[in-house]
Amino acid sequence: MTVDDVELIRLQRELMFQNNGIDAETLETMRVPFATWLRPKLLDETYLGWAMERGGVAVAGVGIMILDWPPHPQHPADGRRAYILNVYVAPEERGKGTANALMTLAEAECRALGIDYAVLHASPMGRPVYERSGWKQTNEMSKSMVGRPGTSADSL
Repeated sequence: MTVDDVELIRLQRELMFQNNGIDAETLETMRVPFATWLRPKLLDETYLGWAMERGGVAVAGVGIMILDWPPHPQHPADGRRAYILNVYVAPEERGKGTANALMTLAEAECRALGIDYAVLHASPMGRPVYERSGWKQTNEMSKSMVGRPGTSADSL
């Protein structure tokens, strides 16, 4: 994907979130900020993306963010980590191995870049696909910093 594909990436990202129950109003609030964030990442290649087409129509996509990360027990020699995101498969393509093909592509690209550790956040729909190809649950936690100190906006 190139900077010319910002709209496609944005659309697939919104559809991915929509498929996971995020409402249209929330998705609208991230539309412009996401496109603004994405353009320079595509240009400096800290975001890499691919789309799969059938009959000239994009039906699936995946992205990789290259993160600067301190050496870690899981990747002690390299200060980089890949974050797989924006995995989207159109409803008519599901169950045909498309998501697996996207992940195989993303994993191969990580290896080609010499990145030996990757993370992702799995939706309930995606989790079985990732688990079948060897992805494991980690101990990650999160907290929104929106709201008053000591509270999580997620629990308000």
